[in-house]
Amino acid sequence: MTSSPAETRQISSPPRVVAISGIIFSGLYITSLVLVRLAIPAHTKDPGIWLADPAYRNWVGIALNLVPFTGIAFLWFMAVLRNRIGLLEDRFFATVFLGSGLLFVAMLFAAAAVARGLLETFAAAGRLSADSETYAVGRSMAYTFMNTFGMKMAAIFMFVTSTIGLRTAVLARWVSLVGFALGLLLLLVITDFAWIAMVVPFWVLLVSTYILVADFQPGGRMAVHGALSALDDGTAADYSHVRSNHQS
Repeated sequence: MTSSPAETRQISSPPRVVAISGIIFSGLYITSLVLVRLAIPAHTKDPGIWLADPAYRNWVGIALNLVPFTGIAFLWFMAVLRNRIGLLEDRFFATVFLGSGLLFVAMLFAAAAVARGLLETFAAAGRLSADSETYAVGRSMAYTFMNTFGMKMAAIFMFVTSTIGLRTAVLARWVSLVGFALGLLLLLVITDFAWIAMVVPFWVLLVSTYILVADFQPGGRMAVHGALSALDDGTAADYSHVRSNHQS
């Protein structure tokens, strides 16, 4: 016996504690970025003097150790957004959403891996010469991975998330407009501005806070689930109509 989509598809929502994954990502990302920026000069041509300072090396080591958990928290944040969109998800925007989000995490991990290699290779005092080409290449690679490619992918992720939020009304209009503005900032601002990466965690913090506040308001979740249920009923009706025509 064949069951209809309404019978097989159930709308589920993650526990509210999962929704704080975006807040966790923001905290970890900001902590990592501040530690790195305080220890390492923002200029890509820095000679690596910070490697001779044990305190700076420890700061960078702590920041790099937080990166895997930062990426995991961002993946959970993506899952929360997709779950909130639910059946209203559009395949075109969903593809860009997943692709840009995963590429952002990949760029984050790649930059951290290169930085970890530099830290482990040149951590011993006196092993880094003033004109080390290896350090110069690795330093430029890590910076480019994060501040060029990573930020551009983050901008696309912000654009598509804001577009989905605007089309489906799962985010407030003002939240979507802020996302468009910040995404445009990431796309247009010169990548030599090292602190531009702070835009990403603050936007994620904004979206996560909005979702939590909306869910805790009376009827907040019911409104979203009501829209999904209505869409599911429409899908079931279309399915039944197709079956009846086929049988006749």
